Amino acid sequence: MSDQEKNNDEYVMVVSAADLWHAGYFEGLCFDIGKYLTIIEEKKNISFNKRQEMENDHRYKQIIPYVILSHKGTIFSYRRGKLLGEERLLGNYSIGVGGHISTYDRNLFDATYKEAMRREINEEVEIASTYKEYTAAFLNDDSNDVGRVHFGMVHMLCLENPNVKPREKSINEAAFVGQSYLLKNIQKYENWSQICIRNIEQLLELCNKS
Repeated sequence: MSDQEKNNDEYVMVVSAADLWHAGYFEGLCFDIGKYLTIIEEKKNISFNKRQEMENDHRYKQIIPYVILSHKGTIFSYRRGKLLGEERLLGNYSIGVGGHISTYDRNLFDATYKEAMRREINEEVEIASTYKEYTAAFLNDDSNDVGRVHFGMVHMLCLENPNVKPREKSINEAAFVGQSYLLKNIQKYENWSQICIRNIEQLLELCNKS
């Protein structure tokens, strides 16, 4: 089965945008994660809908783990290649690893979400290091078609060493880079990454505490 066929048959976790914004609308990053996490954890607010239909339905937000890998203040960066499932992000640079929570992950919510996050990380990269993981923020960007139907849950993985290798051919030019590089080259990155780069010091505070 091709990636496109898989996407067409896939059912992904979504939350009504109206339910999310009942807790307060925001653009960019929100570090007050409790109120949105409560909404997402309520089973009555969650449904699994056909991904192909959700990609253009602004009534719903697809929940996306967006995982940033860090080592001693540097950030894992890569360019999205041709085999990427989401063609609208093709060619952009990114500092986030992760993807949809699909029916393949469905179980109790906590197990579902954590399993989905770990699956996406393991599918995209090989991490040969111990690390600590923190839920850092929620991310919303309604400035473009991709962002309007997705809602990011930003995680920081604070690695003991930078031994990370791509598993997927869609991950190119992978490297750990410094904050100054990210800020200087911010326009090359996808919108979600740009939002995180502008808040990178606050995100890295979690790793500095570990």
